[in-house]
Amino acid sequence: MSATPEPASPAHDQHAAALSPATLAVAAGRPPRVQGGPVNPPVVLSSTYVSQGEVPAGEHFYARAGTETWHPFEEALGALERSAHPALVFGSGMAAIAAAMSLVPAGGRIVLPRHAYNVATSYAQDLGRRSQVALTLVDVADTDAVLAAVRGGQGQAPASMLWIESPTNPMLEVADVPALIRGAHEAGALVAVDNTFATPLGQRPLTWGADVVVHSVTKYLSGHSDVVLGAALADDPALHALLRGYRTLHGAIAGPSEVWLALRGLRTLALRVERSQANACELARRLAEHPAVVAVRHPSLPDDVGHERAAAQMDGFGSIVGIRPAGGAAAADAVVAAVRLWVPATSLGGVESSLERRRRFPGEPVTVPEDLLRLSVGIEDVEDLWADLSGALDDAAGMTAPSAATS
Repeated sequence: MSATPEPASPAHDQHAAALSPATLAVAAGRPPRVQGGPVNPPVVLSSTYVSQGEVPAGEHFYARAGTETWHPFEEALGALERSAHPALVFGSGMAAIAAAMSLVPAGGRIVLPRHAYNVATSYAQDLGRRSQVALTLVDVADTDAVLAAVRGGQGQAPASMLWIESPTNPMLEVADVPALIRGAHEAGALVAVDNTFATPLGQRPLTWGADVVVHSVTKYLSGHSDVVLGAALADDPALHALLRGYRTLHGAIAGPSEVWLALRGLRTLALRVERSQANACELARRLAEHPAVVAVRHPSLPDDVGHERAAAQMDGFGSIVGIRPAGGAAAADAVVAAVRLWVPATSLGGVESSLERRRRFPGEPVTVPEDLLRLSVGIEDVEDLWADLSGALDDAAGMTAPSAATS
């Protein structure tokens, strides 16, 4: 199957390499500057291309193999992650995860965080059933234990891949990502990092030596809860080609209109992340003092177990907050029912603030508390968010408090 055009990543351009990620989000992936030319790339709605005779390398011929509407977004995300190649856009985050896990050979082993995105864990388990891929779950914040699992021993072969989430979904554990990458490579394992929560503004794992980075573009990158997309990146040309081939052969492709929308959303990534992180930090601080909250997780809090590590390796603390309200799962459900501004929804990373109680999905780890509320903090006014959430917490505490007769 012939190759299709792929733009050179602006990470190689000296001028682009000197730009901050916030600037690259706006500037990368623009059309050439020509008199009378458009500022934004066009959407090309065509499933096929004029083609006859031998197909020259780099020529479009069929949209499953590539379309020019993907390239600006792929170029921009590649620049943001400081990748040697443009990103590869996929039809969903899970399609990108499946492509990355396809690098594990039959009979290999994946080391995965016990609190990784639960659909990623389910897919790894499915690989085990279909391809005899073994799965080892670890506490990704325990660096020594993770690397011991990667090395194997006592009859267990070294792992083929270490899969990292940091912060994890939904428990917000923070891994020592650079140390894990180094140690896993010493053991001969590939390292894939799901960078959805941190975004390329928060950390760039390829610069630490990660082999593959994946994103659910649905979340922060597009940022408006209106598309379902994924992306994968790899610096190594052979890995990049394998991921690209997987996308083409499996048809895990994205529509041009959705990718164009994702690029438009990417332009405001820095502004959205700056505002949502500021809101998250302030809400976490207030929630830690709220009498109806028994536990708060957010790396910005000085007493959070991941604070020092996040402060050392991340640019910002992210926009996801975990809380456990007093009164258990019933109180958590009551909070979700009581809010009026926060949106009860299972996705995250949009401009709107959303929340959900975890452990309501089959397959969620039993180590995730039944009363855990995952908050995805958006860009609204923080005082409005606080008034709605704190009022819902107060109402839930009143509804679940024991009566005088039973106390």
